[in-house]
Amino acid sequence: MPGHIVTSYDTDLEDLRRSISEMGGVAEKMTGEATLALARKDENLAQAVILADKRLDTLQREIEEKAVLLIARRQPMAVDLRETISAIRVSGDLERIGDLAKNVAKRVTAIADQSPAQKIVLGVRHMSDLAEGQLKDVLDAYASRDIKAAHDVWERDGEIDALYNSLFRELLTYMMEDPRNISFCTHLLFCAKNVERIGDHTTNIAETIHYLQTGEIFMGERPKNDASNYTTVVPGA
Repeated sequence: MPGHIVTSYDTDLEDLRRSISEMGGVAEKMTGEATLALARKDENLAQAVILADKRLDTLQREIEEKAVLLIARRQPMAVDLRETISAIRVSGDLERIGDLAKNVAKRVTAIADQSPAQKIVLGVRHMSDLAEGQLKDVLDAYASRDIKAAHDVWERDGEIDALYNSLFRELLTYMMEDPRNISFCTHLLFCAKNVERIGDHTTNIAETIHYLQTGEIFMGERPKNDASNYTTVVPGA
């Protein structure tokens, strides 16, 4: 993108990009560490994730303030205006990703003294690996303004939904087989849903990249495969 006549204008936009990059790094770290803490029942790591959310909230507020000031002072047009609006949108999605990771971390203390089948915890961890991959790729796409890479992330969200459906059914089965599993499995269901929602926010960012590069709202129908609202498990089946 060619530079502006007013050099400080370029500096303002670059400052926004740096702040989004920092937010993305914090959100990635929180997502990975939250489910790692869950798998290891590591309450100290979980607490670190919870505390990291404050930094993410602060960064989001700073980005919004910078964006509003940039609009007021520069009155940007076309792609500059889209970049400013996109920064606000992306920061909002990253802040929500942090909240969702924090929600997972908060469940660690609740399940720390329980010992269920490890494979169902690893199922949540595998979901998180997919979500982390999407988040990293969509942040790279945002940094490089790569619309094709953004569309690839958008298409992949159905994989997380499919895994969530499978895990949802498995957890219901565990609860029916032994009532002692109900508490733990309920916490894991919430964790899995939080991870699934992280995937949704990566697709939001992908759609924002489309808007940033084209000036058009992405009108495609999301490849949603979350059928948990309609899932039932028959006892003994």
